[in-house]
Amino acid sequence: MRITKSLAIVPALALTLTACGEATEAEAPVDGEGTEEVTDEGAEQATGNIVEVASANSDFSTLVTAVAAADLVETLSGDGPFTVFAPNDAAFAKLGDALAELTKPEAKDTLTGILTYHVVSGEVKAADVLKLIEENGGKAEITTVNGGILTASLDGENVVLTDANGGTSTILATDVAATNGVIHVIDTVVTPAG
Repeated sequence: MRITKSLAIVPALALTLTACGEATEAEAPVDGEGTEEVTDEGAEQATGNIVEVASANSDFSTLVTAVAAADLVETLSGDGPFTVFAPNDAAFAKLGDALAELTKPEAKDTLTGILTYHVVSGEVKAADVLKLIEENGGKAEITTVNGGILTASLDGENVVLTDANGGTSTILATDVAATNGVIHVIDTVVTPAG
């Protein structure tokens, strides 16, 4: 059986972290029609670790390439749990020529810093993020594994992440389950300070 949820409610439940939540539901990445599709089987269990889930989705091909270039495949395939704010291919396309430079061997440290700025230790579900935003006066700080801070807030019904440089990214889909954590899809690559 297939369940379809309107995206109108998904961003409002979107994400943040500073606390850990229990995984109870899985949602698939957004399809081309502006809905999320969830199968009963998908709600029961994840189909692979974060890298495997991302690799199985063609909308994350650039992310998977970048993770490999930064030698983070083994880490993100590990036990975790992790919460990943995963830029889709359209988000990486916004980087233009800078993306090709970032995937060169000499830029590995910079790329690693950017990618680990998208990862949080622990599993934080969308409902947990919304609760944190509400409990913290409309803004919740998220500490990433690279030590930087992302700030989550609501813009209407959308959850927006603000990076250290004032750049913003909107969460497009939430709670994509993996065996070692959860993925939340974002529309812009966020960048750490420096």
